[in-house]
Parts: sequence; C-alpha cells; structure tokens
Amino acid sequence: MIAIDDVLLSDEIVTTKFVCNLDACHGACCWEGDGGAPLLEKEVATIESVWDKVAPMLSEESRKTVEKNGFSAYYNEGELLGTPLVKNGACAYLIWDGKGIGKCSFEKAFEEGITDWPKPISCHLYPIRVRYLKNGTEAWNYSRWNICAPACKNGKKLNVPLYKFLKRAIVRAKGRKFYKMLEACAEGVE
Repeated sequence: MIAIDDVLLSDEIVTTKFVCNLDACHGACCWEGDGGAPLLEKEVATIESVWDKVAPMLSEESRKTVEKNGFSAYYNEGELLGTPLVKNGACAYLIWDGKGIGKCSFEKAFEEGITDWPKPISCHLYPIRVRYLKNGTEAWNYSRWNICAPACKNGKKLNVPLYKFLKRAIVRAKGRKFYKMLEACAEGVE
C-alpha cells in the first residue's frame, strides 16, 4: 500500500503492466458492466454544459436516453452516481469509430477542440477505481477485469507500469507534485 497525501494506492497500480489495446478489446469498458461509469457530482453539471456540443455525435438512442432520463443515473441502490446506459447496457455517451471500436464522445469533442473537458475522471483513470472514504481519504485500486487482458499483455510486452500509462489522468486528478511522489514511491515497490 502506498500513501500520498489523502490517497491510499494499492501496490498493483505500480506493479501491474498495462497499456490499452483498443484493437483487441474494442473499448469494451465503455459498453460492458452492470452500471455506468462513476461520476462526481460536479461532473454532471459539466456534462450538462457540453451537452449541445456532444449530442450531435451520439446515436439517436443515446440522445433520447439522456433527454428522457437525465445526464446521470444512480446505481447500486442509489449509492453510485454514474453515466446513464442505453438498453443494451452501453454508456449513453459512447460512440463508434469506423473500425467498430467504442470511444468516448466527450474525449472526441475534447480532441477536436470542441470542448475543454476530456471526459469523466473515473473513465480517464480506468482501470484505477477510486473510492471516497468517509474520513476524506481516497482509496485507489486496480480494477482487474478480463476484458483488459489484452492491455495487460501489451503492458508486459512494452514493460509499462499502469501508473505510467495513466500519467496524464493521474496528473489531471491530483497534480504533478502528486505524480512525482508516486514515481518516487514506485521505485521502492516495482
């Protein structure tokens, strides 16, 4: 276990090798699972503010789902706020590229300079999942899922630890100083 400021990180975040391989998994983390991607309360307002820019990218089913049910939904008996899902269980904000790979509409809008928001932080940090504890501490854990087996294989081949693959997301979530401290801690764990 690694402790930095108010964050407890599992050792797997520095010991697991991981590099997404979208050609192999087709973005399955955006359309598999039991609930939507976790959202922070403030992210719901952000989604609402970029909706008019992102909505044209979405399928009709996705637009109708959001317009009918709202920008977010509750899962796990009301304990988890997340992205809404369409009937087949995919994230309502999912789009498909020409190769059949599921991608995030928010990320596409960001990459094209349409918005200044990349995507929900839980999606950016995935496969790290963050639990917010009652005492104000954050628990960061590696979420092992069989759909990410190609990413683990790719990470081993390229010898890239998970925390290095997620550097931009970690810096976005906690800042450069935090990431530098994580790098220093990782040297003792790797």
